[in-house]
Amino acid sequence: MNSPPLLIVDAANVVGSRPDGWWRDRAGATARLRDALAPLGGHGVPPELPPPVEVVLVVEGAAREVPGVDGVRVVAAPGSGDDTMVDLVAAAGDRRRLVVTADRALRDRVAALGAEVYGPRWLRGGAG
Repeated sequence: MNSPPLLIVDAANVVGSRPDGWWRDRAGATARLRDALAPLGGHGVPPELPPPVEVVLVVEGAAREVPGVDGVRVVAAPGSGDDTMVDLVAAAGDRRRLVVTADRALRDRVAALGAEVYGPRWLRGGAG
């Protein structure tokens, strides 16, 4: 059986892409993103990513204590969120891996490992 695609989301970058007051409550904004991502495991992100999908949200800093929920595995970066995301991509091997971030340096690093890279706007099409 093939593993479902792995969707890795850069929480800090995606949360920071919308000027909606996230800076007043980083953990709360990250929890809202996590909750918006939960349905993607069963719905995917049409048309590029059909279900089922394993969704991983990488958190750091003030959002490090945000827990996972059904449908979203939360990984708290012990240091750099970017390094954690690169490690997750590398560990997934030949599995289809998609990374959501607008960080150019991170985009280059994960693309070099064979991951597909999308910006936060693409994700909003599937996460509300």
